[in-house]
Amino acid sequence: MLTVIAALVGLGIGAVVTAIWLRASSRSTVRRSEEERRRTVADAEREAETIRREAQVEARELAVRLRGEVESEVQDRRVEIAKVEERIAQRETELDQKLEELTRREQGIGDREVHLKQLQEDLKSARDGALVELERTSAMTLGEAKAAMLERSQDLVRHELARSVRQMEEEARTEARRRARALVADALQRVAASHTAETTVTVVELASDDMKGRIIGREGRNIRALEHLTGVDFIVDDTPHAVVLSSFDGIRREIAKLTLEKLMEDGRIHPARVEEMYYLSKAELEEQIHHAGAQAVFEANCGELNEELVAILGRLRFRTSYGQNVLKHTLEVVHLAGLMAAELGAGVKTAKRAALLHDLGKAMTHEVDGSHALVSAQLARRYGESDGVVHAIEAHHYEVQPQTVEAVLLIAADAISASRPGARGESLEHYIKRLEALEQIAVSKPGVAKAYALQAGREIRVIVEPSEVDDDGTALLSYEIARQIEDQLEYPGQVKVIVIRESRSVEVAK
Repeated sequence: MLTVIAALVGLGIGAVVTAIWLRASSRSTVRRSEEERRRTVADAEREAETIRREAQVEARELAVRLRGEVESEVQDRRVEIAKVEERIAQRETELDQKLEELTRREQGIGDREVHLKQLQEDLKSARDGALVELERTSAMTLGEAKAAMLERSQDLVRHELARSVRQMEEEARTEARRRARALVADALQRVAASHTAETTVTVVELASDDMKGRIIGREGRNIRALEHLTGVDFIVDDTPHAVVLSSFDGIRREIAKLTLEKLMEDGRIHPARVEEMYYLSKAELEEQIHHAGAQAVFEANCGELNEELVAILGRLRFRTSYGQNVLKHTLEVVHLAGLMAAELGAGVKTAKRAALLHDLGKAMTHEVDGSHALVSAQLARRYGESDGVVHAIEAHHYEVQPQTVEAVLLIAADAISASRPGARGESLEHYIKRLEALEQIAVSKPGVAKAYALQAGREIRVIVEPSEVDDDGTALLSYEIARQIEDQLEYPGQVKVIVIRESRSVEVAK
């Protein structure tokens, strides 16, 4: 127990001593901290004072330096301004001098203008005096003199123009005749061409008029079957011993003709027999078409053709153009083009093949678009014809511009075949209108008394008043009429214009 009490007393004394020591230690630490704080504050104040003093010194030095720089720049600016003011003063002096010079020049120009006006007035007075004196000496006024000079000049120019026109026309006519004599004339003489004009109807002769009733059939069933199958109009009228077949398609007309002839030969005419004979005639005509094409190729003598082209060529046997059989026209063009190509040394085979195929498009139906020249060229190209042949075909109606001699020859041969007498039919109304148009163009010219269209419109003779048109005027008049005919009218071949004055005449051939 005593031990415990002694331990507790020891602990209590230790605790008191420890507390006293701790308090003393704390006071010593606080005192040291206060002294440290005072030293730190004093050091900071001394350092701040040092920095403030250094800053004041640097600020004074900077102010002094800036003041010096500003004074130097101001001095430089003052020197520069002084120089600028000096240059401005010099420019003003120069401008004053130039202004004085311009003033003197304006004064001089004003004096010259006054002097010039005086000279112009003097010149005008002198010119008027000269004109008065000239009119007095020549007994003509100024207007009369001008008119005389103009008339004289017009006469000279007109005479020279007429002389040039006559000379050029004579040279052209001579050269054309020389070049064409060996080509066109000889070619036409060597081509034996029949003058044919086919129409749109075919007449089938009957053994007797009793056959008409059998062709019509009971209630018209036979003729309806015929018309339905062939697409041709059967005209059974009062014409004795004849039935007329009407159609614009030559192949259909031919099939209808063969069908009717076979029915009459067989004697049995009824719808079933009509159909049988129709298909038999159609097959027979196909053979005829191929034979006609092969015969045309043989006559052309320009090499072999594709069988398809031969068949299309044979169909031209039953096509017409203005009444002219297209296949016969094609063969004429072949011979003409071949002869002219041989004379010129051009490609005879190319010219002949192009001529043989140039109208193939006319055998095609409306289902093929394009002009017949382009369609023909497409067919020729499709079946392997050469570029020269294709170009000549597509150029023969100027669908494209001709670029080869063979193309030009084909154009010429085609025009010759179409325009020769009797080649193509022409309605009377159109013929009369063309003649009237020719005469109207001629009589519309001043000085023309009468005009007559001759040679089926291929020649026009113009009679002029001798008092109104002189020899030079006849040459110019014929040229004007020829040009107007060329511009306003369509005509085959050439039209010769002959202008007659008294016993003289001038002609221009077109």
